[in-house]
Amino acid sequence: MHTPVIGITVDNQANDAGSGIYESAIRYSSAVARAGGLPVLLPQEVGLAAQLVRLCDGLLLTGGADPVMEQFGCATDGRARRIDQRRQAFELALLREVDACRGSALNPADDLPVLGVCLGMQLMALYHGGTLDQYMPESMGEDDAAVHVDNARHTLRFGQGDSVLSQGTGEVVSSHRQRVTDAGRLRVVARAEDGTIEAIDDPDRGFYVGVQWHPERAEGTDDDPLNQGLIKQLVEAAGL
Repeated sequence: MHTPVIGITVDNQANDAGSGIYESAIRYSSAVARAGGLPVLLPQEVGLAAQLVRLCDGLLLTGGADPVMEQFGCATDGRARRIDQRRQAFELALLREVDACRGSALNPADDLPVLGVCLGMQLMALYHGGTLDQYMPESMGEDDAAVHVDNARHTLRFGQGDSVLSQGTGEVVSSHRQRVTDAGRLRVVARAEDGTIEAIDDPDRGFYVGVQWHPERAEGTDDDPLNQGLIKQLVEAAGL
């Protein structure tokens, strides 16, 4: 029986040699393995994006620092924790390749399943023409923004009955200072109680979902649709 291969993006931290070091929170690969998938960490090689997409049955775009916004038509806020540009270029290349493979003979079964987490969701929204609030403590106030940082827990409201997240219950774990304000060509399917966009999807694809929270950090059961259950849905979609 084929084990679905789930490509997981990694972070890139600077080191003394100036070349950078790949890093990945173990919880991502552990959650994929627990869900029955084969986790594979993806190197940030833009020129190999097409081959890596074709190697994988599904993609998990992980959390990280803040997007650099100039390529999306606006200045990057001076308070942003800028993502390494190699990582941003690579993950956008992955999304382009996913689009390029839709309906092709290289992926005959269905669209390649994609799950974006935190930064991953933000890059998905930006790629599809969306926008970001680059500093929530200023736009919301420090106290209200605190609901979303340092692994804070909060509940959600759902808005689309046909989404894979429409039946979610319980709490989620968040850690972010930026948020999506417009999902572009994607659809908003969940919000926090304060109105913050918490999940987006493409209803025309089998599984193409971004969530602002960190499902890999929660301690939910395997059938918890907001956390481990969401990663299980990604693996199941990748196995079709």
